[in-house]
Amino acid sequence: MTVAAAGALAAQVAMQHSDSLPNLNASNWLEAKPAPMIGTASVIDGDTIEIHGQRIRLDGIDAPESRQYCDDAKGFEYPCGRRSAEALDKFLVASKPVQCAFVSWDRYGRFVGNCRRADGARVAAWMVEHGQALDWPRYSHGAYAKQQAKAEAAKLGLWVGNFQVPWDWRAEHANGVAPSSQPLGIVSSKLVAQSGGYSCEPRRYCKQISSCEEAQWYLHNCSWGQKLDRDGDGVACETLC
Repeated sequence: MTVAAAGALAAQVAMQHSDSLPNLNASNWLEAKPAPMIGTASVIDGDTIEIHGQRIRLDGIDAPESRQYCDDAKGFEYPCGRRSAEALDKFLVASKPVQCAFVSWDRYGRFVGNCRRADGARVAAWMVEHGQALDWPRYSHGAYAKQQAKAEAAKLGLWVGNFQVPWDWRAEHANGVAPSSQPLGIVSSKLVAQSGGYSCEPRRYCKQISSCEEAQWYLHNCSWGQKLDRDGDGVACETLC
């Protein structure tokens, strides 16, 4: 049999049995579909966790980035990215372990999955329903639209004030945004740190700070401290210094 004839025969057989062929997408070319991941999760940000060293992106939702700030009901900035991560951490700790079923690989090589707590609660759905993440129609096809409408109506989480959707925020900060390489290492949900009479609560602005020393303490000890260093040179509130 000639090479051409063999090729034609193979193509004919493939067409006849196309219903039984695997889906030849990029993830199947690169490697086999992973087994579900089960274990105690470390929170990376509001839509990403890590189990046994494997980074897992929650499918169909998008949460504020770790460096992202939003406005509360009174128009004051707050670290909504950090707040989202804390909410996820608290939710997961309440019922361990977490189990994530594989959906696909993303462009960063992360396992994209549908995750549930030990009690069966769906992680992505809970995050959207409580306003800590958004339904991402580009990938979810509206799977969490009902949960989002409920959160918006109740003004929960992000919906209490004004915010920029995470995918637009990333587009505007493309040079400085990439998946975090380490878990956030959350110590407490209140983000309280105290030393020398300074406290991370309430949030501070340069106009509210009285000294260079105080500004540097906030920069190095508070989750929101980086916003005091607008030019990224490691010195907060330079007019005070």
